[in-house]
Amino acid sequence: MATTAAAVGTRRQGPVLPLLPGVAAAVAVSLIAVAGGALEERAFGRAIMEPLVLAILIGMLARTALGTVPRLESGVRFVAKEVLELAVLLLGATMEVPRLFSSGPTLAAGIVLLVCLGLAFGYAIGRAAGLPPKLAVLVACGNAICGNSAIAAVAPVIGADREDVAASIALTAVLGVGVVLTLPLLIPLFGLSNYQYGVLAGLTVYAVPQVLAAAFAVSSLSGQVATVVKLARVLMLGPVVTFFALRAHRATTSTLSLRRLVPWFVLGFVVLATLRSVNVIPETIGNSAKLLAGWLTIAAMAALGLSVDVRSVTQVGGRVMTAVAGSLVTLIVLALALIRLVGVR
Repeated sequence: MATTAAAVGTRRQGPVLPLLPGVAAAVAVSLIAVAGGALEERAFGRAIMEPLVLAILIGMLARTALGTVPRLESGVRFVAKEVLELAVLLLGATMEVPRLFSSGPTLAAGIVLLVCLGLAFGYAIGRAAGLPPKLAVLVACGNAICGNSAIAAVAPVIGADREDVAASIALTAVLGVGVVLTLPLLIPLFGLSNYQYGVLAGLTVYAVPQVLAAAFAVSSLSGQVATVVKLARVLMLGPVVTFFALRAHRATTSTLSLRRLVPWFVLGFVVLATLRSVNVIPETIGNSAKLLAGWLTIAAMAALGLSVDVRSVTQVGGRVMTAVAGSLVTLIVLALALIRLVGVR
């Protein structure tokens, strides 16, 4: 009788009310992370560890301290999955595909090749370091494409565990901060011009804010070039997610379905990117979409952190760090080789 009454009460709540506690928790963690980023900017002039990364770390610490809170679970899952997919879709409205060719078709082709090689080498290094296949894929995608966004977009397609997603994002981002601080040391070591360094930063640095920090700190030209090159890497997100969706489709079913073949948010990403590239979506709307996508992604990372216990991440920490470091060094070597081969001046 009590069970029946509880079931009736749950139905009366509807599909939204059970989500609210978890959504509220994710929003609270997001606001704390954004406030932390603002304090970093005030103290250091820029956010050394961006709010997106702070959100997942704070969420993980909260989950570890509080343990499992059943009434938060459904809302946290909703934000970590559906809200994240919406954020990835909105990123399409910020992409201007023709800018991929603004630095020349040879460099554009080289960027595509570098991303493919980065994925292949990154996966091989991850497997050699002892990572399971899905975690190796996430680490490779995070380094080769666009960091958190790539990991977050690929994870649901390959069915990655929450612990794997959290570990790859947290540890790759931490190492990315180190790259921001040390990458300029390569300028005198390899005799790089400001333009060449901008290409190097755009090809190798983990996340967009870190690219800007690493490049604009050297010169305005380096920052501008790095931004365009980084955009080219980000544009590879759609094709790469589609590739893994195709692989997952072949591995799990023989029934062809567009919905199963390509996730809805990837299709939306491609459509919005196309509309933005032909100016159907104006720049003002694209900027608004970028801002909204950024907020939604922070919330999704907070929810991801709230669903993962820190102790489960530390179990794979050493192996993940080895894989991340190895794939990053390989990416830098490939980028330097590309700069020389293409003749970037």
